[in-house]
Amino acid sequence: MDAYLHRESHFRASDTVRDIVIGMADGLTVPFALAAGISGAAAGVDLVVTAGVAEIAAGSIAMGLGGLSRGAQRTRTLCLVAGARRARDSREAGSRRA
Repeated sequence: MDAYLHRESHFRASDTVRDIVIGMADGLTVPFALAAGISGAAAGVDLVVTAGVAEIAAGSIAMGLGGLSRGAQRTRTLCLVAGARRARDSREAGSRRA
């Protein structure tokens, strides 16, 4: 019987796609809700547009800082895991020599 080596290729940008989808959903929902609420209060068009633009800017900054913070935390975690693996490998290598 012939052996067949099957190689699977997986989509590797799932974190990026997830961030884009969640960011777009949040980035569109909140400004529309804010604009609907302000316009429901019989405010002028200028106020509705200004509040919407201000919320989009604030939301963009908040999402960007959140992504930056999460990325930094992920990097720290990966470094800690890699350090722990190196320490374990070094202990295991030392115990094999003895």
